[in-house]
Amino acid sequence: MSTENGDEQLSVIRELQKLNDLVQQVTDSLKSQKEILKRRGMNLPPMVLTTLGAVNGDLKNVENNLIDEQTELGQLRVLADMSAKVNTTLDVNGVLEETMDVVITLTRAERGYIVLKDAETGDVEFRISRDDSVGAMRPTAMGGSTTPQISMSVLNEVLDTGEPLLADNAYKDERLGNNMSIANMSLRSVLCVPLSYKDQVVGAVYVDNRLQAGVFTEREKNLLTAFANTAAVAFSNAQLYQNIQNALAEILSLKDLMDNVFASIASGVVASDAEDVVTTFNRAAAEILSQNVDETIGRKLSVVLPKITADIGSHLKDVRSKGESQTLEAEFTDEKRGRVAVNVKLSPLKDDEQNTQGIALVVDDVTEKRSQDQEMRVMRLYLPPQMVDNIHTISNLALGGERRTVTCIFADVRPLITMKELSPREKMDLLNTYLAVATDCIHEAQGVVDKYMGNEVMALFNTQLNPMENHAEHAIDAALLMRERFIELYQQLGINPDPHYYIIGMHSGIATLGNVGSVTRRDFTAIGDTINLSKRVEENASMGQIVISEDTYQSLIGTTGDNHGYQFDALEPISAKGRTQKTPVYSVFKA
Repeated sequence: MSTENGDEQLSVIRELQKLNDLVQQVTDSLKSQKEILKRRGMNLPPMVLTTLGAVNGDLKNVENNLIDEQTELGQLRVLADMSAKVNTTLDVNGVLEETMDVVITLTRAERGYIVLKDAETGDVEFRISRDDSVGAMRPTAMGGSTTPQISMSVLNEVLDTGEPLLADNAYKDERLGNNMSIANMSLRSVLCVPLSYKDQVVGAVYVDNRLQAGVFTEREKNLLTAFANTAAVAFSNAQLYQNIQNALAEILSLKDLMDNVFASIASGVVASDAEDVVTTFNRAAAEILSQNVDETIGRKLSVVLPKITADIGSHLKDVRSKGESQTLEAEFTDEKRGRVAVNVKLSPLKDDEQNTQGIALVVDDVTEKRSQDQEMRVMRLYLPPQMVDNIHTISNLALGGERRTVTCIFADVRPLITMKELSPREKMDLLNTYLAVATDCIHEAQGVVDKYMGNEVMALFNTQLNPMENHAEHAIDAALLMRERFIELYQQLGINPDPHYYIIGMHSGIATLGNVGSVTRRDFTAIGDTINLSKRVEENASMGQIVISEDTYQSLIGTTGDNHGYQFDALEPISAKGRTQKTPVYSVFKA
């Protein structure tokens, strides 16, 4: 209803009040004239005073009805204003604070509260509080020291049933007769309505008056119910908005986290959509591919990655069509860095239905690694593989080394006297062929080549670089493998010597192994009587013989007496420099 209509109603009420006053004046005047007329033998017309009284009553009823309508109109206007505010703002607490004041005024309530219920725990929280006796209260959770003193039985009844409860004289209400809180707090008028949203009670609105009975009527109940319905929608909208805000904040946080992860990892990460348009390009990818991140987003992959490989388009097509990952190795030339080597893994980005919606590329710069691998390959040509692979181990050994039990082999792959008819170059080529065969056999048996000495090779078993318990067995395996490979080599070269050219001797014992040399140039080797005796055993062997010492033999068979499938023939003991007793030796064959 418009303000103009409201003003008209107020004008009508004032006119009714004037008519009522006029009727009362006429009635009073006729009553005063009644005795005078009676003394003169005259009477008033019948029913005049009664009729005037009825008119007065009717005017009063019309006035009261108009006042009630005006009051209800004002209440509805407040409710409409509140609804408009709630539906146009997300500051629900501020709106409800203001509206609660108006509701208390219109309902003549002494106190008022808006209570919310936790759906999971069932706990209640006083969200909005108004109490004329103590002034405005800040929101407080139930159970706190400032929890308002209200009838919790009334509140719980409404929260449990979802139905409003109106008691115009709570102290004498039969429904609340057994309620001690009603009696103790001397409550007179109580009104509580639920806050319901989609058939779920989320809270309640509670007002009371401890001084007057009959303060609240059906009109106040309807007003408060309408207020509660609007408040419930407002709370739900605010909660939904808050949930959206929280979800958005979480998404933004995850995005920041992912951005930080992409920015911090060493591998280049590039992602594209279904149209091969770049959507992600991290800092590492920009550094590896010499690109600007801002200039890559939104561009085609084929434009951003032309230097990786000329047929990148076909690889992208295969990944999309087959839905399988691919790995590429490529090199390109960078203006500043020169040749750059990269490994690229292309993987499909699939949705929940396993449809490819884009492609992810992980780019690793392997330029330095390839350079190191090349250097290692070169080093392996000059150093034993175990020494290269475990360079960090021997680098920690001080000059002087440590004592270990080892088996040492000396092998003369072909005496130089058998090649006297060859030129020096031909000798070198042929000698390298024999040494290569011996070296391969030593490596297959997990031995370490210590050094080459012309036509001889020295190998060690059970050093820091190749620790093993059965080192004697590994050394014999290496020697027997040399015998087989040399026979094959003789056949390839078209020679059939009798006896064979090779001479192999070995001994097991304690030796000192470590670095020798200077601070700037070192060599890893073994020294000691064990090494010397190994050389002496080899020097006493004949061509085509593999000879081992008694110590190697005992290291092999141990206490079990197991010969591990070898055949041993005892030879004449040999004399070694520095030893008074002769050393027993054995010739070894496969059983």
